[in-house]
Amino acid sequence: MNVRAAPALSLIGVAGLPLVQPGDDLVSLLVASLDRSGGSLRAGDVVVFAQKIVSKAEGRTVDLRRITPSARARELARETGKDARLVEIILGESVRVVRSRKDVLIVEHRLGFVMANAGVDQSNVGGDDDLALLLPADPDRSAERLRDALQARCGGTIAVIVNDSFGRPWRRGSVGVALGCSGLPALHDLRGRPDLFGRTLRITEVALADEIAAAASLLMGQADEAVPAVVVRGLALQGPPLPACSLLRPPSEDLFR
Repeated sequence: MNVRAAPALSLIGVAGLPLVQPGDDLVSLLVASLDRSGGSLRAGDVVVFAQKIVSKAEGRTVDLRRITPSARARELARETGKDARLVEIILGESVRVVRSRKDVLIVEHRLGFVMANAGVDQSNVGGDDDLALLLPADPDRSAERLRDALQARCGGTIAVIVNDSFGRPWRRGSVGVALGCSGLPALHDLRGRPDLFGRTLRITEVALADEIAAAASLLMGQADEAVPAVVVRGLALQGPPLPACSLLRPPSEDLFR
C-alpha cells in the first residue's frame, strides 16, 4: 500500500451550518453550506465531521434531569467533584475506570477508547446546563453512512472522518482524533519499506486518520468557531480502507494496563 501526500494540501472550513437537531441530514446541510459559499466537493476529498454534530443528528443527547445516580456514581462524584448524574452517564458508557481524582475521570469507553469522561460532554451542546452529549453509538458506521450519502449526492469517491478532541497522558492540550472513518486507510503500515538510506522500517505505522483529524481541528477549533466540518483536499489515498477502530491498541500490546 502506498499513501503519499500531494506537494500541497488544502483545508476548507465549512461554516454556516445551522445548529444541528436530532434527525437532521448532515450531508444536505453540508452541501447547502458549500453551495452558499460557492464551493463543492471533488473526487478524492476527505470530509471531516465534528463528533458533536454527528452525535446531535443521531439523537445522542441525554437530559441529566432524568438520571438517577448509583452508589458508585455518587462515590466517584465526591472524589472527582463532578455532577453525580454526569458520572452515572459516564459509567454507563464505560467498561472500566482507569484513573480518578479531583476533576479527573479517565475511563475505557465501551468502544475501546481510553479517554476522559467517556467522551460525554456538555460544551457546545445547547444553552441548557442539564444536557449532555454522548459519542456516536458506532462512529465507523456513522462515517460509512455519511460517506455513502455524500457519494450518492455528489458523485466521485469521497472519504469521511468523524473527529473528536482527546487529551494525551504525557502531553498537555487536546488534539483531533479520528473516532470513525470510512474510505481511507486509518492506519498506514510502513513496515518493510526502506528509509532514505535503504534501512528497512520495522515498526513504523502512521495513524493517517488521526493526522487528518488533527489538521482539520485547526479550523474546527474548540470554542465558538462554529466550523463543524472541514474538507481536506489534495491527499493521494491508496490501498484498502481500514476503519478507525484499527487504530486501537489491543490489550496484549498495551504495556501500561
